[in-house]
Amino acid sequence: MIADKTPAPQPAAHVRTIESAEIFRGQSEIVIRHEGFTYRLKITRQGKLILNK
Repeated sequence: MIADKTPAPQPAAHVRTIESAEIFRGQSEIVIRHEGFTYRLKITRQGKLILNK
């Protein structure tokens, strides 16, 4: 049996929304610098996102 995916909650109107395709630009991993720390945001084979410090 295939489980139905429930739609993700919609962000509030004032929250900026960016499509992941804009961020990744064909890559499967990006680096984000935030307050002196480096984070890696990855797309898994299953299409999920993982953020590592």
